[in-house]
Amino acid sequence: MNLYDINVIKTILSAHGFHFSKSKGQNFLTAAWVPERIAEECGAGPGVGVLEIGPGIGVLTAELAKRADKVCSIELDSMLIPVLADTLAEYDNINIIEGDALKTDLRALADTQFGALRRIACANLPYNITTPALAALIDSGIFERITVMIQREVAERICSKPGSASYGAFTVYANYHTEPKILFDVPPSCFIPQPKVYSSVITLTPRQTKQSVDSEEMFFKTVKASFLQRRKTLVNGLSSYFGAAISKDAITDIVKSCGFDEKIRGETLGIPEFAKLSDALGRAMNAGI
Repeated sequence: MNLYDINVIKTILSAHGFHFSKSKGQNFLTAAWVPERIAEECGAGPGVGVLEIGPGIGVLTAELAKRADKVCSIELDSMLIPVLADTLAEYDNINIIEGDALKTDLRALADTQFGALRRIACANLPYNITTPALAALIDSGIFERITVMIQREVAERICSKPGSASYGAFTVYANYHTEPKILFDVPPSCFIPQPKVYSSVITLTPRQTKQSVDSEEMFFKTVKASFLQRRKTLVNGLSSYFGAAISKDAITDIVKSCGFDEKIRGETLGIPEFAKLSDALGRAMNAGI
């Protein structure tokens, strides 16, 4: 069964009454080199359990199963469950679970499915759930590596630098927790139906040592406040967010005490600068300034 032949794909899907859903962001791979390369570079191998989100018709799932000890794939679309039963019938190390990955306790699922196996995550993520799905994978704190194919624009945003147009709160979040790296790009011609944008495969490796902060909660509140209104200065952004707890004058003094110009904008700060700022803000608010 050639699952990269468009006619074969259409025949299989038609036999099960499946229709593509734009709302679910479904684009299936038709170029064999893509899942093969993803599976080679994601870390799948002996002693490894792989969690996959959105297996589609199973082309990446199969490549992962050829390399890893076990693959557990979460599929939201009930219409694809019987399709996957057909396309992956020859593999005995795959478990397909019907469900919503965003509502799944990934840690509990991995404990049940993988036991003592090392754990990685690998997926061709639907574009419409990219950010929350990545956040769920990162927040679970259980994966040695996360390798996903996502919209190229999002991959570039994750890997962008302070001061660039694409740099934002999710950039800071992803880089605080992981070391992201774009592996390669995938053109629209590799999918059915073809998306209007390029995709990129990106790998995120959890940091062994994170930036030291007094409070992660305060750190991310500071980051959020700094990017809510990008055209505002850092002082104005922080004041809009924290104004009920600390005065604008106090915020101005804190920004200056951290060595920043009071007219600076939040998108120019890197993780160490946000850490310094959030610690100072947290201390001032705790002191009732």
